[in-house]
Amino acid sequence: MVEIKTPEQIAKMREAGLVVAAIHAATREAAVPGATTKDLDEVARKVIAEHGAKSNFLGYGGFPATICTSVNEVVVHGIPDEKTILKDGDVISIDAGAIIDGWHGDAAFTAFVGSGHAPELIELSRVTEESMWAGIAAVKKGNRLVDVSRAIESYIRRQPRPPKGKYGIIEEYGGHGIGSEMHMDPHLLNYVDKRRLLGRHNPKLVPGFCLAIEPMVSLGTPRTEVLEDDWTVITTDGTWSSHWEHSVALTEAGPIVLTSPDCGKAKLAEYGVTTAPDPLG
Repeated sequence: MVEIKTPEQIAKMREAGLVVAAIHAATREAAVPGATTKDLDEVARKVIAEHGAKSNFLGYGGFPATICTSVNEVVVHGIPDEKTILKDGDVISIDAGAIIDGWHGDAAFTAFVGSGHAPELIELSRVTEESMWAGIAAVKKGNRLVDVSRAIESYIRRQPRPPKGKYGIIEEYGGHGIGSEMHMDPHLLNYVDKRRLLGRHNPKLVPGFCLAIEPMVSLGTPRTEVLEDDWTVITTDGTWSSHWEHSVALTEAGPIVLTSPDCGKAKLAEYGVTTAPDPLG
């Protein structure tokens, strides 16, 4: 069952989303050569405490940290530690969440550590981020879940192939419903699977529908494997990847990107989409 939120509940999710945005700003600044991924986790912990929020990652299924720090070939669920020291040229995806009064926010971004990154890595992150925004722009009354999947996949497939490979849309992981829990129905694929076009797998989007939209794309295979820690997910061919995510609510007045400081207004305008007013004013 899809949980449909009231305007008051969406406002609470917006509060949680702004905490996530603050975590992103702080960890992006801290992701410099010489920093450990454990350092980034400590930064996130401080931000959550300063905002009077709770972590929805720490302890989730036994996860031992406040954020996920996924470096280079790690796609998602990288565990922060003192051994992983960021170096010039690394790419890191940081996934963060927060809870306010029982309501969740969840978002991720890819950052470049230092300088000297190959053009194909910069383009990989751009393509992944823009595919996320294409998916967000498809969150409209009357559309179905597959329209979001189609928008994400179509954007990626339209881009020129990278010089030494291809864009692999990660298949084992995707977006999800969000609200009173971090992960809820429905599961959102980042590609179209014709077997999921009917029934509960493809619900109609209505006001109160909230989704975490999160494409993950590699410079090679769409296949992944999980390391012995039972969390860290890497590409099977060792190619580097990118991960972008925002939590989005559909309202009577249109979409709100709950984890974006401006509710997604600037980016969605590029797609001809007008966002709903910020529920917090």
